[in-house]
Amino acid sequence: AQTGPVELFVGLPMDVASVRGGVNHAKAIAAGLRALKLLGAYGVELPIFWAAAQPGSDPAQFDWASHAAVVEMARAAGLRVRATLCLHGSNRRPGVPLPEWVACAATADPDILFTDRYGRHHEEYLSFAVDELPVLGGRKPVEAFEDFFRSFRSAFADFFGSTITGITVSLGPNGELRYPSFPPATEGHQFTGVGEFQCYDKYMLAQLKQHAEQSGQPLWGLSGPHDAPGYNQSPDSTNFFRDNGGSWETPYADFFLSWYSQQLVNHGDRILSIASNIFGELPVEISGKVPLLHWWRGTRSHPAELTAGFYNTDGRNGYDAVAKMFARNSCAMVIPGMDLLDREQPRELRCSPESLLSEIVGSCGKHGVKVLGENSSLVRAPAGGFDQIKANISAGNSKVKSFTYNRMGAEFFSPEHWPQFTAFMRSMVHEGMDLDDLPSNEKGMLSPSAGSASRKEREMQAV
Repeated sequence: AQTGPVELFVGLPMDVASVRGGVNHAKAIAAGLRALKLLGAYGVELPIFWAAAQPGSDPAQFDWASHAAVVEMARAAGLRVRATLCLHGSNRRPGVPLPEWVACAATADPDILFTDRYGRHHEEYLSFAVDELPVLGGRKPVEAFEDFFRSFRSAFADFFGSTITGITVSLGPNGELRYPSFPPATEGHQFTGVGEFQCYDKYMLAQLKQHAEQSGQPLWGLSGPHDAPGYNQSPDSTNFFRDNGGSWETPYADFFLSWYSQQLVNHGDRILSIASNIFGELPVEISGKVPLLHWWRGTRSHPAELTAGFYNTDGRNGYDAVAKMFARNSCAMVIPGMDLLDREQPRELRCSPESLLSEIVGSCGKHGVKVLGENSSLVRAPAGGFDQIKANISAGNSKVKSFTYNRMGAEFFSPEHWPQFTAFMRSMVHEGMDLDDLPSNEKGMLSPSAGSASRKEREMQAV
């Protein structure tokens, strides 16, 4: 079965590839893959964590056996694979650390991790400031990232083009191009605060100091904004983000926010450049992910975007520079939140996911960047998320090339969700694909309680 003009993917469980080898809940995964194929899905997204590919302490050793087994299962089911190469750890369930040898380097020098103004470290991603410094036992992080990518290319050479048709590379926390502006150990999808600037590791501070001195304003390089609020405070709780008279509109703030956002773009450019150099000649689409930080968008300063590294305020587009960087590397942009509606957001947070999505997609169109969509979370009834997804990825919206629904797991196959998802898929595929035309034994595969997807085997972890 073929999909319509938009390729439809489903994300596999975050822990689908076992660090002990093999596939977690293999029978349930196989049943799920078969069901997705029958529904007309184009493929699946496979998360590949750096630590899972390097389960030991040797930075030269990679183990791809479990991930190869998943790719083989997808190929057997007739599905394509979009591999996500995760340079980050994850605090979400199940937790995934950075590789052991990287974590050891961070223990010896915690400043290679992002650090907030209280001295707390974010353990899921290395500071952008150390990308090109020999802080990993004499090696640079960009060299380690390149080794990871090259090893993946070598191990999966027989799958590119035929089964693996896309590669998404991690650009920051949770795989997204952003600073870890949420509190340490916080699940991002549950955080709606203004966030905090992350420029307090010694390497970031050294770069800020140097930039301030070169700009003729040495006092501006001593720290981040002193009057910015805390993670969970409102924009009006201190002076920095206030709509009227806030210091975000001062020359100092322009200096800092310009520098802070440029470090983010520079990091993304480095990673996407490495990916393009390694994978650019393969028949695969390379992409990176940008977050949809839509809360507090109704304010003039857009604080959640600023602390995450996007200098995007009332009257200033902060996504053009990002889209231009993606275009320069011939990479597509993954944008989440295509299920979100303004009317379903908490009014007190002044959210607007719809306007932000439109702005980012507009920047992509301006610079010729392809858009790959995702949802933010499983769609719940009676929310209008599936209708919103269809509106965003419809045939008339040529900017969206593919869409990935996240993510397969126990909740995904629950009676509360699975029938809705089935109806969504049926509405998106060609008219010739109808469940009534399936043999009776195949219809049974589309029931969440069917066959090998027993309760025990369906205990897959959902994000």
